[in-house]
Amino acid sequence: MDVLRCKTPEMVRKEMWTHVLAYNLIRTIIAQAVVKHEIRPRSISFKGAIQTLHAFQPCIALRGQNDPKLRRDLNQYLLDLIVQHRVADRPDRFEPRLRKRRPKHFGFLRKTRAETKRAMCK
Repeated sequence: MDVLRCKTPEMVRKEMWTHVLAYNLIRTIIAQAVVKHEIRPRSISFKGAIQTLHAFQPCIALRGQNDPKLRRDLNQYLLDLIVQHRVADRPDRFEPRLRKRRPKHFGFLRKTRAETKRAMCK
């Protein structure tokens, strides 16, 4: 969510709420995995959970839509895989909250790409 792509205030609000919803859904899946395996929630990698969800998305979409039993089995297997993405205990670790993204020193493309290329060749 470091760059919002919308222009109007209403769409920016919708985009922000969409990011909040996605974050909470991922945390809910992590919580389900934690409850199933009886481990600490802080020991599960958020990025690992996202990668596992991305890998599982086509499988769930294609195979799990018509068969409820298969969908439940895929969900349980997904929870088992999410738990495998663990982070180690880091007692003295802290990270600064600073922006990493650097500003780009290029202008905006205001014409079509072909017109801009022709102008650059001249």
